Amino acid sequence: MKKTFLVLLTLMCVCCCASFADDGSNLWLHKATGDKAAVTLHAKSTPTTDIAIKELTDGWNGGAVNLAITKQKGMKRDAFSISRKRGFVTITSPSDIGLLYGAYRLLQMQTLGTVSEDFELTDSPFHDIRLLNHWDNLDGNSERGYAGKSIFWHVQGFPETLGQNDVADMRNNPLRNTTYARANASLGINGAVLNNVNASPKMLTTEVLQMTQQYADVLRPYGIKVYLAVNFSSPVIVGGLKTADPYDKEVQRWWKQKAKEIYNLIPDFGGFLVKANSEGQPGPGDYGRTHAEGANLLASAIRPYGGIVMWRAFINNPTDPDRAKQARIEFEHLDGQFLDNVIIQVKNGPIDFQPREPFNALFDALKLTAEMPEFQITQEYLGQSNHLAYLGTMWEEFFHEVMPYANYKANQLRARYNAIAGVANTGTDADWTGHPLAQSNWYAFGRMAWNPDLDAETIANEWVSLTFPKLDAKQHQTLVAMLMRSREAVVDYEMPIGLHHQFGDSHYAPGAWDNRPIRRDWLPVFYNQADAEGIGFDRTKATGTDATSQYHPDFGNVMENLSTCPDKYLLWFHHVPWTHRCQSGRTVWEELCYHYQNGVNEARQLQRQWNSLEGAIDPDIFRDVQIRLMTQTRDAEWWKDGCLLYFQSLHGMPFPDFLDPPVHTLEECKHSRLNVGLYRSPTHEELNKVR
Repeated sequence: MKKTFLVLLTLMCVCCCASFADDGSNLWLHKATGDKAAVTLHAKSTPTTDIAIKELTDGWNGGAVNLAITKQKGMKRDAFSISRKRGFVTITSPSDIGLLYGAYRLLQMQTLGTVSEDFELTDSPFHDIRLLNHWDNLDGNSERGYAGKSIFWHVQGFPETLGQNDVADMRNNPLRNTTYARANASLGINGAVLNNVNASPKMLTTEVLQMTQQYADVLRPYGIKVYLAVNFSSPVIVGGLKTADPYDKEVQRWWKQKAKEIYNLIPDFGGFLVKANSEGQPGPGDYGRTHAEGANLLASAIRPYGGIVMWRAFINNPTDPDRAKQARIEFEHLDGQFLDNVIIQVKNGPIDFQPREPFNALFDALKLTAEMPEFQITQEYLGQSNHLAYLGTMWEEFFHEVMPYANYKANQLRARYNAIAGVANTGTDADWTGHPLAQSNWYAFGRMAWNPDLDAETIANEWVSLTFPKLDAKQHQTLVAMLMRSREAVVDYEMPIGLHHQFGDSHYAPGAWDNRPIRRDWLPVFYNQADAEGIGFDRTKATGTDATSQYHPDFGNVMENLSTCPDKYLLWFHHVPWTHRCQSGRTVWEELCYHYQNGVNEARQLQRQWNSLEGAIDPDIFRDVQIRLMTQTRDAEWWKDGCLLYFQSLHGMPFPDFLDPPVHTLEECKHSRLNVGLYRSPTHEELNKVR
């Protein structure tokens, strides 16, 4: 890794001597060049309208612009309208933040080339609360972050020392000249949970709340509210109480006093995110209380201020043999018991952000309680920041399945609070996301949070145009094609036809054979159920765990029936013989071989496509992605060889002729550590030292 990094720095030295290289830090916010635009505001000036005026003045090349706040019946506060007549552009909205969103949309349309001489456009977000979950820790690290350190927390000496000097340090950190805030506002993202769901109780100390206040002040003009993930035991650890029992009067009083302290500092504080009674985190279950009783404790404390509690449904302490059923088991019977400012935050799939999952059955269970999807923008199970995996296709698949079967839109619109969250992939690397092309996932989440009806390819086209505006038409389509095929390639070489959770302990390298003496539902062998006779996890009502009954019959019955279950979910819902015929006509063994091989072939094709763009992409970014694609292809071969050799060791069937012969032995695959030497982009600090 050090050698690779030194080579990259040497290349940067050469490039920077001639000109200031593009390091990816501008994201999709490239400005047009030209005369300054004349912008007139027909409303009271605010910090937000000041930003809108500056963005348009610096970036718009299409004549004069008028900004006006107008109240329109039935129009959401942050919706906007844009019209152009006789060369004059007018942006209207019920609020100043709507004007800013409209300004960014106009600038995007200019870059995309979709501004006509006369047009009218009105756009309104589907989700009211559209936020990023940052899994950042006070010590500066970021859990499941693959792009460097935390962009928020760098508390020196934490937790031993925490004082006013640290607060001053945070004040001098302007979020990289507000690029983070601008990027989110350009997508309509209006909230940020600043810390890890495995929350330190220190988050609710006065010192950290003062730091949070500084971020709130920076983000507020861009329409972004701050939220905090909190530890349920905070009354004990921070407050010095003997218990955190929701029914204890002192505990209730402590949370109310803490809420008052927070809102005195941050009047528009968004609320709390809570991970409780999962993976060792404390919760109401420690005191014999329900999730509803725990959530309502916090919700009642912040309810007078307009705050919300997002209570995660990820319960990784299963009471059922099938972990995929746990969320619905835990929460269905509590429907209607939560206060109306509680939202149950549900991972898109029922296991844990796998490369492909059916939607979480909890989305079809709660009729009286607000729910919100939780996507993972950072690629924990999809090659992390080494592999290209555009997730717009995954989220399009989710919305396509959830909307018709689980009444997603109707359930969202009936709730008092309508929300969606994405686990962020941002960090201190100069390009923000580690893998330069992983910026597309941040962008795609924001666009789909605003409008879940958008398709992944439209969004990919937008992102490429905005991020690489100098590509010609052929080069543009090459990059879009790479994005659109990338996630399916990862699915093929990691977990095809419904296999899931086949990782070693790093969540990176293959581990289909892993049978260590730990919790069985953490082990790949538990999920593949492979033996000499067959493979797959039986979740049918007839012979398995009956997970299919948790779904709406229109979906569950299709999955239950072996003849109608799509091949992409086959091994998720069924245990079948190796000789079972798939819908493709191939046996299961042949189908697995076909997909693993196809994943490798696709990884190689991604390499070829990217190499064809040399000279059209900044050389530093080009080389960065090139190295990652080399790594991805290498890893795809390890996945193919390891998994297929392991399965073959159980049944002894020959490899089909179309499969590339393995280049590794099974023992080599079992002892490989592919996560060692992850390629990392330089940080801004490292680049500045070079320059």
